[in-house]
Amino acid sequence: MSKSERVFHSILFEVVALVILSALAFLVTGRDPMHLTGLALSLSLIAMAWNYVFNILFDRAFGQDRASRGLRIRIGHAVLFELGMLIFSFPVIMWVMDMGFWNVLLMDIGVVVFFLIYAVSFNWIYDVIRHKWFVNVGQKAGLSL
Repeated sequence: MSKSERVFHSILFEVVALVILSALAFLVTGRDPMHLTGLALSLSLIAMAWNYVFNILFDRAFGQDRASRGLRIRIGHAVLFELGMLIFSFPVIMWVMDMGFWNVLLMDIGVVVFFLIYAVSFNWIYDVIRHKWFVNVGQKAGLSL
């Protein structure tokens, strides 16, 4: 994956997640949507930076052929990514939401569960579409990965 595609992938991942998660956070917490959106944007910026670094390292460890990754590798990818995000996001959520450790822990666990399911689904769909587009359409047009 090229650097520009990694940036595109990361932004697309975060925009879709931001829309879904902001709506869910408002429904669950009942807090001001603008406040929640500001927090979500901050966490998205952290996640995009972590996503870029993490995926480079993960691709080095597990190879560049992302389309052939099975469910076990994809779940491992999502779990490791979310553990890293937990480390980065926890203090930010505590500070912005002005909530205690246990409340933030419960909220963060909910977010991690959401992102585990979302990350596996989004990345698998993205990889399949990318593979079909570049391999099937790209070969017909003389393009390469």
